[in-house]
Amino acid sequence: MKTCDVAIVGAGPCGLFQAFELGLLGISSVLFDALPEPGGQCVRLYPDKPIYDIPACPQISARGLVDNLLAQLAPFNPEFCLQQKVSQLLPQPDGDIVLRTSQGESWLAKAVVIASGAGAFEPIRLLLPGVERHEDGQLRYAVPEREHYRGKQLVVVGGGDSALDWALNLIPVADSVTLVHRSERLRAQPHSVQAMQQACEQLDMQFLTGRIAGLVEQDGQLSEVKVQSTDGVTRRLACDALLVLFGLAPQIRELREWGLALNQNLIQVDTERFATSVPGVYAVGDINTYPGKQKLILSGFHEAALVAFAIKAQLNPGQPVQLQYTTTSPVMHQRLGVKPDIDDLLEGD
Repeated sequence: MKTCDVAIVGAGPCGLFQAFELGLLGISSVLFDALPEPGGQCVRLYPDKPIYDIPACPQISARGLVDNLLAQLAPFNPEFCLQQKVSQLLPQPDGDIVLRTSQGESWLAKAVVIASGAGAFEPIRLLLPGVERHEDGQLRYAVPEREHYRGKQLVVVGGGDSALDWALNLIPVADSVTLVHRSERLRAQPHSVQAMQQACEQLDMQFLTGRIAGLVEQDGQLSEVKVQSTDGVTRRLACDALLVLFGLAPQIRELREWGLALNQNLIQVDTERFATSVPGVYAVGDINTYPGKQKLILSGFHEAALVAFAIKAQLNPGQPVQLQYTTTSPVMHQRLGVKPDIDDLLEGD
């Protein structure tokens, strides 16, 4: 069994910042995530979409935010256990906690922070015969990278923000882009709908109402899709890349089995330490709930800072936890691997 100081369940922005805050206090951590890369839903769903409410960043993309968090975290060199969903969380009599993962690994942690956003999630899949033959190939439920669609005849299925954003974003890359949704009532932001309609008017893309009724193969490769339109006509569209963006279904069964107090599938925490009902287990970000909770990334960052101090106190009972500033603390500078300019510090005084 492997051991760690703190296990962080979820490697999205809040999980990454949690590892940084722990590192500042000299506490090591391991991050677990079911996805193949850090970043959580931000990178999975809208990597290039701008975010405007991160302090000191007037505008930053989701991927840019995650890249910055990873760079900030680098001095502490945490371990990442990716493509591993934490399936069991077992408190021990001595206060430690055992975690077991979907890959059969077991970890013993002194504390656990759940930062899993909406929980482990899976894409809502297209339900058609033979669809599994093309998944992770010509059929995707997330964009691996824009260049994957270079020169492709792309069909995007869905009517939410992610579907419209990616359809518009991939126009300069793909040979053709067609958006298919079951009705004209789209769930995306009005400005995205307007941009899509303008792109259609300029013949940069097409929009069809209907549903994908079948796949057409040629030599084992996807060549066309059948779209059953609302007018009852079934049309065949040339398609060598199919992007299905129906959304994500949260997988919260494990939470119910971990003995945590829940409120509408969210973890109840206090607002002093963001501790859960299970000793040694904390929760930050969109997965937790408390009076006045706002689901904002910056709120999760605040919660992560207080959790770090709470864990420091838990691991060192009876010892005061001193607040030290990264601007002036030699201990913090040593942990961060930076060498401050003494003259600059004196001028600042």
